[in-house]
Amino acid sequence: MQLYLPLLLLLLLAALSPPATSHYSSSTSSPSSSSSSTSTSEWRPARATYYAATNPREAVGGACGYGDLVKSGYGMATVGLSETLFDRGQICGACFELRCVDDLRWCIPGTSIIVTATNFCAPNYGFDPDGGGHCNPPNKHFVLPIEAFEKIAIWKAGNMPLQYRRINCRREGSIRFTVDGGGIFISVLITNVAGSGDIAAVKIKGSRTGWLPMGRNWGQNWHINADLKNQALSFEVTASDRSTVTAYNVAPKTWSYGQTFEGKQFETP
Repeated sequence: MQLYLPLLLLLLLAALSPPATSHYSSSTSSPSSSSSSTSTSEWRPARATYYAATNPREAVGGACGYGDLVKSGYGMATVGLSETLFDRGQICGACFELRCVDDLRWCIPGTSIIVTATNFCAPNYGFDPDGGGHCNPPNKHFVLPIEAFEKIAIWKAGNMPLQYRRINCRREGSIRFTVDGGGIFISVLITNVAGSGDIAAVKIKGSRTGWLPMGRNWGQNWHINADLKNQALSFEVTASDRSTVTAYNVAPKTWSYGQTFEGKQFETP
């Protein structure tokens, strides 16, 4: 029995020691101006699979409308969400921390990753939720690039059990507004949002108008029919936690479709 005492003591010390955490995040920044109060949520159970991008174009697109994820600042620290989590695009831009659990064969102990919601994993009703329809309701499922997946688990894990929680997003620089459209139709893609990350409402203001509410077109593309040419553009962005940033005169009156402008940023605690 005495031979086992040193081993038991080491195991006890290991159990009492706090785990180290490794984060895989596309962008980080120190807190900036404005206000936000999104708090870290509790850990919840889910599952995850991965995909391996064999073509650089696979990092472009997605149901949130961010386009080239690298140029948008999100890199490969991104995730597609099942229908239950995606919330018809409302969740786009939100940040999650993921960690592998319950599988000692494949989990990398003491690690977690931070990813941004940028895509949708469509349900496949040809399969049951427990028999191949990973993203079918009511499953909570994350689809990760293999580069992110391998930060927390061995690739052989396949359909891996994990835990997830919402966290504040940290971003470098300001919120970006990409203005597109034609005529009186204006579409604005909003990216690089800190704080809660996801957007609940947007208003736009020309230098000769009051505040006009925009509608969600898809993902984080917002639109309005209004003649705002030759007017400086201001934006009011409200996040899902009801914090609001107002960015005045983001675009000069000489703006044109296809241009990207930077405004203020939500504060990240």
